[in-house]
Amino acid sequence: MKSIAVFNNKGGVGKTTLTFHLASALADLGKKTLLIDLDPQSNLTLFGYSVEELENLWEEEDEFIEDFAEAQRKAKPAGFKKVLKSTRSIHFLMKPAEDGVDEPADLPPPRSLGKNLDLLPGRLSIHMFENKVASRWSDAYQSDPLAIRTITNIRRVVEAYAAKHKYEVVVIDTSPALGILNKVVISTSDCFLIPCAPDMFSLYGIRNIGRSLSQWLRDFSLLQKIIGERRARNLPTEAVKFLGFTVYNARKRADASNAWKLAKAHYNYAKQIPKTVQDFIPPEAMQGIDRKEIAKPIGGTAIMHSHSTIPAMAQKYRVPIWQVPDLPNLSSEDRSSVSPNREQYLATKNAYKVFADDVLARMGGV
Repeated sequence: MKSIAVFNNKGGVGKTTLTFHLASALADLGKKTLLIDLDPQSNLTLFGYSVEELENLWEEEDEFIEDFAEAQRKAKPAGFKKVLKSTRSIHFLMKPAEDGVDEPADLPPPRSLGKNLDLLPGRLSIHMFENKVASRWSDAYQSDPLAIRTITNIRRVVEAYAAKHKYEVVVIDTSPALGILNKVVISTSDCFLIPCAPDMFSLYGIRNIGRSLSQWLRDFSLLQKIIGERRARNLPTEAVKFLGFTVYNARKRADASNAWKLAKAHYNYAKQIPKTVQDFIPPEAMQGIDRKEIAKPIGGTAIMHSHSTIPAMAQKYRVPIWQVPDLPNLSSEDRSSVSPNREQYLATKNAYKVFADDVLARMGGV
């Protein structure tokens, strides 16, 4: 199993849309894939749930999020077993470590989104877990078992689901923050990639990521040395691997003279991304990767250009873009706007396949 975090320190770059479609393309390529929504905004989860379904899911969990042990006691063994028969949010799964109580014996099933593709939904309350990681971080350097358990909890959940359901790839959606939750998510993932808009904010976002990642790698390396190999079992043994960047959701200019077919102002920023990566992403995160490859967008220009309003239709029907035209439940109003653009919808399947193939190649295969 390989885990991939999709991250940028800048919001509004299409990160969640990219995450969902990358995972969908991997699933279409035959890779059994799990999506995990670790962005508190939970937008990725809406590709798998209606608002009403998500509200019901969260309401079922509310008492457990308040006090896991007390809710489990009130539910009694039969009631708790029933709770675990349904998909639960990622915060529910990490709540026992947050509260310092025993883990459930059984893993709740993931939400199936289609062949080879499942989801662990997000929850707005994930900030509670982040606060607990922050409060216990220093205790981990004293080899405190609960602190170490809390810090390694996300990786343990990933590995437990991968082992039970035979996932080959786990794709994690993250928030744009550089807080301690993303410090743990990214540092304990196998690799990560950065979707970028062709603007100044993405350049500064890469700088911020690089500076933070350098410190995170030092912190985890020191922690591992202090607590010893036995207690460090779920801590990273090597630096998270940077797979590269992609320019995403950029407006195409067919008459542009540059190779990426971007408007001049956008291209002026986009062409600075490779150097910014080389200057700020720590070298240990790029070991074993051809620097010439890192200088190129993942998948070339395959998914670089804007899909316009098409992703909104994909999220509305909770399927990849390329499946929208053939949905039997398309409303008549939506069908009238989708049908004339059918080829544009269908073409995205090959575009994301090219992107996913390059991701797999940069990972070293799965």
